Amino acid sequence: MSDLIHQFIFASAQRTPQAEALVYGERRLDYASLAAAVQGAAHGLLARGLQRSERVAVYLEKNIENVAAMFGAAAAGGVFVPVNPLLKPEQVGYILADCNVRVLVTSADRLRLLAATLPSCPDLQTVIVTGKADALPSFPHLHVLPWAAAMQDAPPAGAHRCIDTDMAAILYTSGSTGRPKGVVLSHRNMVAGAVSVSTYLDNTAADRLLAVLPLSFDYGLSQLTTAFRVGATAVLINHLFASDVLKAVLAEKITGLAAVPPLWIQLAPLAWPADCTLRYLTNSGGAMQRATLDALRAALPNAQPFLMYGLTEAFRSTYLPPSELERRPDSMGKAIPNAEVMVLRPDGSECAPNEPGELVHRGALVSLGYWNDQAKTAERFKPYASPQYGLPLVEMAVWSGDIVRRDEEGFLYFISRNDEMIKTSGYRVSPTEVEEVVYARDKVGEAAALGVKHPSLGQAIVLLAYPRDGESFSDAELLAAIKPHLPAYMLPQKVLVSATPLPRNPNGKIDRKLLSTQYAEIFAEGA
Repeated sequence: MSDLIHQFIFASAQRTPQAEALVYGERRLDYASLAAAVQGAAHGLLARGLQRSERVAVYLEKNIENVAAMFGAAAAGGVFVPVNPLLKPEQVGYILADCNVRVLVTSADRLRLLAATLPSCPDLQTVIVTGKADALPSFPHLHVLPWAAAMQDAPPAGAHRCIDTDMAAILYTSGSTGRPKGVVLSHRNMVAGAVSVSTYLDNTAADRLLAVLPLSFDYGLSQLTTAFRVGATAVLINHLFASDVLKAVLAEKITGLAAVPPLWIQLAPLAWPADCTLRYLTNSGGAMQRATLDALRAALPNAQPFLMYGLTEAFRSTYLPPSELERRPDSMGKAIPNAEVMVLRPDGSECAPNEPGELVHRGALVSLGYWNDQAKTAERFKPYASPQYGLPLVEMAVWSGDIVRRDEEGFLYFISRNDEMIKTSGYRVSPTEVEEVVYARDKVGEAAALGVKHPSLGQAIVLLAYPRDGESFSDAELLAAIKPHLPAYMLPQKVLVSATPLPRNPNGKIDRKLLSTQYAEIFAEGA
């Protein structure tokens, strides 16, 4: 039995040491080799003085060292913090400082990009550099060393003892306001998620899962934990084009493929062969368009589509069994194994069938809250006591912020969000986070980032801006000014400089609802 997330790897190594575990380009590790790499990373981190529950950030593209560092941190008794490789130095620096990262694992090129940022990370003591480590930059307050050297050191003592309710990882996700929030996951959260998902997907050791999505995304990380739980093979890919994904599926005989709606739109029209090895497809991070779903089912008749819904605060909440696709293709499905999903009114009572309410998730997958942010944690994580149990103690459930309805047969349907989050390309983006970058440009007086319907992205970001008195700039100039400071998925699809101040609501705030209505169809065909 595996109670801790890294134990999946060690258990599979005991059962089938020579089974292929991880593939990255020409590099192929069996489970014995992967277990040794993870143990080596754990030893290296302990030799650096890593203490129980201290944070280890991993800022790399998907590769072997990335996986070894994350699971090695967990094996050492630390906490891993996967950082999206698309993030710019400002965002990376914020994460490193926010969760008091002690050790950073990155590449030489990325370290050079972070040179101006690292001095503002006071808790950071060690940087371990992967790949070619020639002429590494030096920092007065940091110990910088190559990966190979770090992995050769023997730890002064064994790993710190952990239990399944201890922290295992912190995943950063955008909130409706302000900077990203660190969602704290326990070992129990991650183990329960892997067990649940691998159960309804019927994963076995014969599966080969393609890891396309960022490992900083819970849906992307799940491809690893699910594979390792059953002793399957995980294949890492850093793709540039949809055709790269197709080539990898064919070359590696992939059986399970996970993607978000914008990528499925690109994948659906490709020339999939009749003998494709895919047995299932999964979608999360937004609703898949019906036309895309129909095209995929026609192109891959032997691959079962699983439409899923989740939130980082509870990983995964619902899935629609493929057998229900014909009857209810617009449904989010029902709760995944070992989770309860409720539709509640503001007073906490259960909604009647087809009555809109907020989706609330309870069970082992509910995370430990937001790192070092009691106020935001209290907004989303609340005590829940079901009247049917009458227990003296209550548990914490997570209120999703999504408005849904449940039909008479118990199937759920998404209606809307009750906050201002933008869901684009599978990412959740905070309008405030985009606006902060815009306001840092001296000439901008007012700004509003909106999420509007887009045919392939789900939502696209539209940025409206009004210059300060006496200043002027064009749409293109403002976009060029903010581009170096935002990852690609946060960049507005359209920038509009207003000739008049932005409209206000009765409270004197920028009227986002009015602006969203005005620009709702800006990406509609012919608009």
